[in-house]
Amino acid sequence: MTAARIEDWGDRLIVWNLNAGRRGALTADYYPVLHEALAIAAAEPRIVAVILVSEGGFFSAGGDLNVLATRAAQTEAERRGNIEKLHDLIRAVHDCPKPVIAAIEGGAAGAGLSLALACDLSVAARDARFTAAYVKAGLVPDAGLTHALAAGLPRALANRMVLLGEPVGAERLHALGALSELAEPGTAFDAALELANRLASGPSATQGAIKALMTGAAGGDLHAQLDAERDAMAHAQGTPEAAEGIRAFLEKRAPDFAKLRETT
Repeated sequence: MTAARIEDWGDRLIVWNLNAGRRGALTADYYPVLHEALAIAAAEPRIVAVILVSEGGFFSAGGDLNVLATRAAQTEAERRGNIEKLHDLIRAVHDCPKPVIAAIEGGAAGAGLSLALACDLSVAARDARFTAAYVKAGLVPDAGLTHALAAGLPRALANRMVLLGEPVGAERLHALGALSELAEPGTAFDAALELANRLASGPSATQGAIKALMTGAAGGDLHAQLDAERDAMAHAQGTPEAAEGIRAFLEKRAPDFAKLRETT
C-alpha cells in the first residue's frame, strides 16, 4: 500500500497521508509524494493551495520509532543524511509559492507537529492534541520544530512542550495564534476546503509573494536552525538515552533514564 495520494481538485491539490495504521507516520515513501504535489502547485498557475490531510483520524505521529531504533547502527554522517531528507520536505513546504493548509484531526506529534506548523494555514479539530515528546525517547526536536515553537509560542509553554513532552490542546494553541482556525471534530477537512475557497477568490500570485515575505520575516534563519537540529538529532540517535527511550516506547514501559545516569 502506498503511503500517500495526490488528488487534483482543479484549483487545489489534496495530499492524503494513507498511513492510517501508523497514525499518519511520516514514512520515507510519503516524502516524494508531497514533494511532487508541491512541485505541481508551483508550476501550475491554476493551483491556489495544497491541503494536507490524513486518513484514520490523526494528522501525523511523526517519525516511525521502529525505524529510528535502527539508526544507532549507522554512522553519524548517515544519520545526518536521513534527517536532511525530512528537512528538505519542510523546506519545500516553506518554499512552495502556494499556501499549504493542514487539516488536522486527532492531533500531531513530533515531526508531524513540525509539518503542521510549517504549513501557512491550519485547521484543527477542537479536541486535537499536539505533542513534542522527543525528550521522552532521549531525542531532540528536528524538522524545524524548535524554530516554529520559538517563533509561535510563549517561551515558557514551548519549553514545557519540548523539555517535559507535555501535550497541548488545540484550543490553547489557537488562542495563542499557532493555529489558524478550529473546527468541530470530523470537520477539519471541510473547513480547510473553505479556506482554500477563500484563497481562490484572491490573487494567487500576490498571495505567493506575500507568503515569501512572511516566511522571510519569521524572525530567524530557518535553514540554520534546520542544520543545527539535524546535527543534534543525528548525534542523539546514537546515544544510550535514545536506545533506552525508543526501547521503552516499543516495550510500552516508562524509560529509566536515571539508571543510565547512574552507570555513566
